[in-house]
Amino acid sequence: MAGPISRKRRRRVGKRLAPLLFLAPFALLFIAFLIAPMLYALNLAVYKTTVVAGTKFVGADNFVRALGDPKFWQGVVVLLKFAVIQIPGMVAIALLIALILDSGTVYAKSFFRISLFLPYAVPAVIATLIWGYLYGPAFGPFTQLANALGLPAPNFLGPNTILPSIANIANWEYTGYQMIIYYAALQAIPMDLEEAASMDGASSFTYALRVKLPLIAPMVIVTIIFSIIGSLQLFSEPYLLRNLAPLSITNSYTPNYYAYTLAFANQQYNYSAAMSFVLGAVTAVISYAFMLLVNRRGNA
Repeated sequence: MAGPISRKRRRRVGKRLAPLLFLAPFALLFIAFLIAPMLYALNLAVYKTTVVAGTKFVGADNFVRALGDPKFWQGVVVLLKFAVIQIPGMVAIALLIALILDSGTVYAKSFFRISLFLPYAVPAVIATLIWGYLYGPAFGPFTQLANALGLPAPNFLGPNTILPSIANIANWEYTGYQMIIYYAALQAIPMDLEEAASMDGASSFTYALRVKLPLIAPMVIVTIIFSIIGSLQLFSEPYLLRNLAPLSITNSYTPNYYAYTLAFANQQYNYSAAMSFVLGAVTAVISYAFMLLVNRRGNA
């Protein structure tokens, strides 16, 4: 009897350990590349290093200083404006394309899906460099075309146009990604609903508006939340465009850019780390406020 009992015990232990073994690679990478850097940054944030006094523990002083820094809040306002400009257009275009592809009236859907998704595969740095060339006030193709036609050259990088120009880059990068998510959600809708709607005399437009959109609304809300988080972390585009638009983009244009400048230009690593945590808290508050607003409207 000892043999079968021991085998049963080994099977039970194996069943308990199997999930842990499968989770172990992710857990190790998660700890190594997220938890450990965050703990290190938190350790930096509670200290202050000066030439005279050296490194000393200051507790929450750096966090309080970041909360009272006007440059930080100016950057947050810029990001909120960016989100208002960029997210609605991206979501609307992605939804429209996904609905058109799902309607069954488009030929070569695979080709269009891949073509629209390809910009997402381009790294943000490369995408910004491409659009920086297109926006170029001296050598860009839009400027050359305007000069050839005898028209004033468009100023895509001016103080009043730089934010829509950056939003356009973000839309070019991420609209295809959002479209794929919406298209996958639409494909999961049972065909029986469309047949029932057509029997009731509903047109394709009415079916899309009254049935499809409400069914994928939770997915749309999730993507908007992720877009809000991504917008509040904007860094690459302003950083790379600054040489082309020094009058429009300062080194504190966004909080991430400001934190980068503090750390690597001013050697204020402690204050920069604290500012990063404050930005994370602001992002969490804004995301939660959006979720709360959506839930209240849904309940109403």
